[in-house]
Amino acid sequence: MSHANLYEVPGARGVRRNRLLAAVFAVALAGLAYVIYTRFDAKQQWDAEKWRPLLRGEVWTTFIVPGLLGTLQAAALGIVFSAVFGLVFATARLSEHRWIRIPAASIVEFFRAVPLLLLIFFAFFGSYAIIGVNVSPFTAVVFGLTLYNGSVIAETLRAGVKSLPSGQMEAAQALGMRKGEVMHLILLPQAITAMMPAIVSQFVVLLKDSALGFIVGYDELVDRGLNGIAANFSNVIPAAMLVASIFILLNMALDAVAQWLRRKIGSGRRTRSTTGGDPAVAPAAEPVGSV
Repeated sequence: MSHANLYEVPGARGVRRNRLLAAVFAVALAGLAYVIYTRFDAKQQWDAEKWRPLLRGEVWTTFIVPGLLGTLQAAALGIVFSAVFGLVFATARLSEHRWIRIPAASIVEFFRAVPLLLLIFFAFFGSYAIIGVNVSPFTAVVFGLTLYNGSVIAETLRAGVKSLPSGQMEAAQALGMRKGEVMHLILLPQAITAMMPAIVSQFVVLLKDSALGFIVGYDELVDRGLNGIAANFSNVIPAAMLVASIFILLNMALDAVAQWLRRKIGSGRRTRSTTGGDPAVAPAAEPVGSV
């Protein structure tokens, strides 16, 4: 009965229809996979000579490992800086002061609307005109990742706070807590926990968007691992499949870390609530007349 609220359970005819559609789509996907396989086979992309270079140690040390390290460095700093950016501007957008809320909203909406590629271009090619110094490709990539993804995270956190019951704010203020304490000790932790899947999805997007760094000459996984290998061994498809597999593993690892963090945050909040350490939870009054 847990799924009854999500959709209506199909009857006998519905089950037969769903099975028929599943079979049709399975056959269509199998046919598409066969076409792709035969086209690649005609281009000799499945030959052992195309895949054998991926087993060489010098290929990994020259192309894949340096590109992977570049991707991880840009993504790690981008995740940290965008998380800080999101927390700061989500708090600013929730402020009751118009002189804080309106400029913060303008900044967030602007960087959400500008394409990430333009931000990277602006940081790399426009830095000399503004600060008189040409920034490195790494700095340009991190700059773009931080501003774009940080703005999205700010809106995600603001939506999470807005979705919480308003009575929590009133109850905390009745206990004598200041608005800043309520926001950082009660509302934001709950919003982060509730919106963790959306935040993780944005971090995954950030990790993949780091591949745009090749536009400004940044050595990352797609540039070194795909373009570099394909240019030397003419094996675009094997190199692309290897790079895609690495990105899938990185995204799975990021999701696992985020789920672990979410469980830790949730268990910590439940422990504080049980022991009375959470300031948002007031102790229950003892019934009148109890012994």
